Amino acid sequence: MSTRVDPDVAYLFAQNVGAKYIADTIPPAQPKSAGPSIKLDAQIVKKIANSVAIFAGMPHESLLSTLDIAELRQFKAASVVFKEGDVGKSFYVIIVGAVAVQKMHEGRDVVLARMGAGECFGEMALVRDDIRTATVVAERDCAALCFERVHIDAHPQSAHLIYKNIAAILAKRLEERSL
Repeated sequence: MSTRVDPDVAYLFAQNVGAKYIADTIPPAQPKSAGPSIKLDAQIVKKIANSVAIFAGMPHESLLSTLDIAELRQFKAASVVFKEGDVGKSFYVIIVGAVAVQKMHEGRDVVLARMGAGECFGEMALVRDDIRTATVVAERDCAALCFERVHIDAHPQSAHLIYKNIAAILAKRLEERSL
């Protein structure tokens, strides 16, 4: 089965996991959608699930429907993805490039973490309604999938796995920082 996936997103994922993708020449099923549909085989979907922790354990169809609700966002090096104090309603998965997570401390920015392809940030916006606790800046040109909480919550078949994986990611970060 195939689903509507942005061709740029599929290509970036395929490049990141060292896989190939196939573009259908079938016209779009919905007139509002632009571009060809992409058929991702089970092997590619499995590689995506294995390389992006937030998708771990997600069945093929759930992953495809989850990718379909994402918005591809691109950031030039040194551009701000979001600022500390912004209201958070989405999280990001880095496809290519790298970001730095920074926090203001004693009048200067302190880098808390650096993240690259396959890693996620901003996931606390799914867990609670709150302001962003850090600023995220692209260290290199970057492409990331943006997932809005309202869209994730509308897909319960994948939302429960995403929330479970977020809990595991946050627990791992907490453990690493407490050592």
